[in-house]
Amino acid sequence: IGAARAAFFPTISLTGLLGVASPSLGDLFKGGQGYWSFSPSITTPLFAGGSIREGLSLAKARDNIAVAQYEQTIQQAFREVSDALAGEATYGAQLDAQRALQDSSARTLELSNLRYTNGIDSYLQVQTAQVDFFNAQLSLVQTGLAALINRVELYKALGGGWEETTKVQ
Repeated sequence: IGAARAAFFPTISLTGLLGVASPSLGDLFKGGQGYWSFSPSITTPLFAGGSIREGLSLAKARDNIAVAQYEQTIQQAFREVSDALAGEATYGAQLDAQRALQDSSARTLELSNLRYTNGIDSYLQVQTAQVDFFNAQLSLVQTGLAALINRVELYKALGGGWEETTKVQ
């Protein structure tokens, strides 16, 4: 904007020239062969036809666009951090629930094995309990992966730079 505003004011130029001249190279540095020139000039925008004013308007519009893009970038950064922080809490609760489900499935598998060895249930019950246990383990691993991916997203949204190590459970 400053450069566009400066176009409204006159431009002052000062040009100087100093040298030596001689018709032959041997007489080049003899006395009386020097010359100099000094020429000031002033240029003023009298008949610009509104182009200077439009240039200023364009500069202001570009400035407003840059500010809007900057604000949009900041809002996006806050949104990313907020989403990742919310994900941390959500995934923490999901991991706790998945661990409880895995523990419960492991206990059910253990009881199914006992019931089978004592002749109370068929082996089909043991296999069903194994499938449930393995599904619970798979869900726990998938939730853990999603939690770690979310942590990476949080790390990226905050700009990185952490030195703290995180223990994967």
